[in-house]
Amino acid sequence: MLFGRLKDIFTHTHSLQFPMPLHSNPLFVAVAGNIGAGKSSLTKLLGERFTWRPYYESVDDNPYLADFYGDMNRWSFHLQMYFLAHRFKYHKEIVESGQSVIQDRSIYEDAEIFARNLFEIGKMDKRDYENYVSLFHVMMEYLKPPDLMIYLKASVDTLMNQITKRGREFEQGIQRSYLEQLNRHYEDWIAHYKVGPLIIIQTDHLDFVHKKEDFDYIVGLVKNALPQLQLFET
Repeated sequence: MLFGRLKDIFTHTHSLQFPMPLHSNPLFVAVAGNIGAGKSSLTKLLGERFTWRPYYESVDDNPYLADFYGDMNRWSFHLQMYFLAHRFKYHKEIVESGQSVIQDRSIYEDAEIFARNLFEIGKMDKRDYENYVSLFHVMMEYLKPPDLMIYLKASVDTLMNQITKRGREFEQGIQRSYLEQLNRHYEDWIAHYKVGPLIIIQTDHLDFVHKKEDFDYIVGLVKNALPQLQLFET
């Protein structure tokens, strides 16, 4: 069913005629970062601040995530294909909508971080990984990159603390070594990110959810990266 759904999405997009935006210069912003970095919270807050439509990562309704954390070897390919299909669909909707949108986790992270890591640690076999990467690169030919990528950089201590605080049962068994591996892949990906503007925010000493001054600091960074926002400030 997953592969049929992915085929339908991709086939439709192949012949897609993108409509004109509903208003001029809609913005597409993506928030990237490791598990527990605060992507969803920042997506919500910036969406409210700038009246951007939020697109969230599929977690609570993900049919593979709990199984994946129980047996990564068995479910890694299925999970990554689910995420790839889901985010491709959302990316397509974002471009079609003509609205300003902020997305929690980008499609680039699926291939550059998570699938790559699963292959390198032996949780996804070479045949599945190569097929996955081949499909990912074909998809990239049809997708407009974000107008701004925001990378939330956090230490593993911060990530583990945040994961514990939010209390998702299936995340509580995540090993420190796994987060360390993901962080290394994030740093490598960000160092080579060239498809558009990028903000890197070190979050270890920020509490943008509860401290207005921390959130205002991030808002200032976003406005500097996207000067067109200032035209609409009151």
